[in-house]
Amino acid sequence: MATQVAQQIRAGSVDELKAGGCRLVTGGGHAIAVIYHDGQVYAVDNRCPHMGFPLDRGSVKDGILTCHWHNARFDLASGGTFNPFADDVRSFPVTIKDGQVWVDPQPVQRDEEAHWVGRLRDGLEHNIRLVTAKSVLGLHAAGADYRAPLRVGADFGTTYSAAGWGAAMTMLTAAANMLPHLAEEDRPVALYQGLLHVSRECAGRPPRFVVDPLPTGETRPEVFKQWFRNFIDVRDEDAAERSLRTAIELGIPPRDIADMIFAAATDHIYLDAGHTLDFANKAFELLDHIGWEHASNVLTSLVHGMARARRSQELSAWRHPIDLASLLWQARDELPSLFNEGKQAAGWDDADALAQHLLGDNPADILEAIKDAMRAGATAEQLGSVVAHSAFLRMAHFHVSNEFNDWDTVHNTLTAANALHRALQRAPSPELLRGVFDVAMNIYLDRFLNMPAQRIPETGHDPVDGPALLAELRERMDVRQQVEEVSHLVSRYLTGGADPDPLVAALGRAMLSEDSGFHSFQIVDAGFNQYRSRQGTESGRHVLIGMARYLAAHAPTPRAVGQTYQIALRLHRGEEIFRE
Repeated sequence: MATQVAQQIRAGSVDELKAGGCRLVTGGGHAIAVIYHDGQVYAVDNRCPHMGFPLDRGSVKDGILTCHWHNARFDLASGGTFNPFADDVRSFPVTIKDGQVWVDPQPVQRDEEAHWVGRLRDGLEHNIRLVTAKSVLGLHAAGADYRAPLRVGADFGTTYSAAGWGAAMTMLTAAANMLPHLAEEDRPVALYQGLLHVSRECAGRPPRFVVDPLPTGETRPEVFKQWFRNFIDVRDEDAAERSLRTAIELGIPPRDIADMIFAAATDHIYLDAGHTLDFANKAFELLDHIGWEHASNVLTSLVHGMARARRSQELSAWRHPIDLASLLWQARDELPSLFNEGKQAAGWDDADALAQHLLGDNPADILEAIKDAMRAGATAEQLGSVVAHSAFLRMAHFHVSNEFNDWDTVHNTLTAANALHRALQRAPSPELLRGVFDVAMNIYLDRFLNMPAQRIPETGHDPVDGPALLAELRERMDVRQQVEEVSHLVSRYLTGGADPDPLVAALGRAMLSEDSGFHSFQIVDAGFNQYRSRQGTESGRHVLIGMARYLAAHAPTPRAVGQTYQIALRLHRGEEIFRE
């Protein structure tokens, strides 16, 4: 029987181990397999680091310990694994004195943050979601800042995809943006899911080969801005990337770099259905998290998509039966004078009325209403906020009699509007204001999805039991197509005086509980962002109702992604996975 002396555990004599091959001892919170092999004694954690199978049930040959559940193999001397899907098994110091074997129950020390950063890279490179989940949990337990896994994902996602910035990098950034609004236990889940999608999107793709900066003495921001816009206009992505990389590495200020990119993203009408502006905004938001020192790699990853983006003036919907493109070109020509005229005005405060006007059915009237607001002194940020509110109203009024896929039609406009608002907060300019007209016209094009318009719930102001409503909300999310029921619950919660923070966190958890994709991450991020500045207002209620309706329409799913995370969490806690 094993005994403990001076913080070491007696595992029996060498002869006893040689006869039995393996003996289990416990100490320091560990079950330890002490193994005699080829004249040496080794001690390793008995839990297989992959899925928790007891390693004393495995076998040893040629110095390799093999787990019999998934065939993970380990170097017995160090505990290092030969298989990327597993992890290194913790080893323990062994001392032999007077023929007796003693095991130190404290494992060989390692730099936990460095270890889990390395394992996260393995998980991303091999697209192994269990390794990714365990790495995020390991970093969290090691006290690492959330930026540690985020930086690994950012570097991987902008390097190992020749297509550059895409949906997955947007999802990873959205996950980081959500963190302050989520419950503490849900924050690692959000990072895990964002990283998982980066790994999936990069799997099997060639890496991105970057270009060197120009050997130039040119330093004027306005020159680089013109170069970049011209090269994007003619779809010359190599020249555009080199111009942008040079500007960043010369140290041109972030505000000027943002102006350069956003101007190019709005030189043509509504590029790639709003995704171009959305991706550009997300790239800057990612840099807000991980630091401007990563700007060269992150921002140049946008160029491929910008150069190849579909231009809406080329689409029939923007030309027939009404030539929206020509209306937009005319409105764009007036922008400089409108911008200057608005600077002289006393101020403007008619946002809710303009948001409702944008839901109208006369595109010329809609554009004139926006111009009037500009003349009256509406700021760039106010106009961005109005189009975002109007886009969320489309979602709140979306009727379930529409085809299911049309949820994504109103969703795309909504996320483009949120991106425009965020970009206008960062780097307002006459060029970027063109996006207000563009998004307003796409809101107009979505009008048929509000025919008939679903009524927004009016739920009174009687006090409510917040926890009870949240419990009912969770139940509704477990049943298909509870769209109107969920919207009423959200409205009652908000009008009934309950603390809104638990509701926001619960909606975030509802999204993370599903096998959520690109659109779900986008809408929750946009909803959180828009609600933050509208809390306690009618427009804030509209935002959360619109977001909740979309989530309810897309739940429940098989929830396989969450199952993997739960396995990783149980392993992290030391719970049993394997049972006989």
